[in-house]
Amino acid sequence: MVGIDPGTTATGYGVVRQESGSLSLLECGVFRPTPKAPLHRRIREIFEGVDQVLGRFTPDVVSVEAVFQGKNVRSALVLGHARGAVLVAASLRDLAIAEYSPREIKKAVVGNGGATKEQVGFMVQERLRLKEPPRPSDAADGVAAALCHLTVGVAGAMAGALPHRFARRRSGS
Repeated sequence: MVGIDPGTTATGYGVVRQESGSLSLLECGVFRPTPKAPLHRRIREIFEGVDQVLGRFTPDVVSVEAVFQGKNVRSALVLGHARGAVLVAASLRDLAIAEYSPREIKKAVVGNGGATKEQVGFMVQERLRLKEPPRPSDAADGVAAALCHLTVGVAGAMAGALPHRFARRRSGS
């Protein structure tokens, strides 16, 4: 399971494995596109970084943080470009994509949709039995996106109710 927190200055990711009811963190980190590079260049760098991780770990599902409604329309639009790079990388590998709002991720991981970044990092640390929270916080947010799907999406799938923003893998195309 790969979770991704997209952003044009920092895109966090986390790779989590669930085996026999036990969770383990395989890798997490942040892609930092070249500062002040044109937007199209930063988007390409995000795509290439995500594609490389997906190639190394070959997950079944990619859990991506959805764009939130904010006051700054320009920021939301630019963030949408970063998400697009992530979605294309996953789609080109025919991976299922699950999208969760920041509030849904925080609620699944912390139990509170209004949790702070510090609370998210702490709960990621606790749930994965890590010595410290993943750093920087963008990496912890990527791990949290993966944990959210393993908590909400997998439980929903087992109950026969996939999240409404869960795209199944294409078959035969």
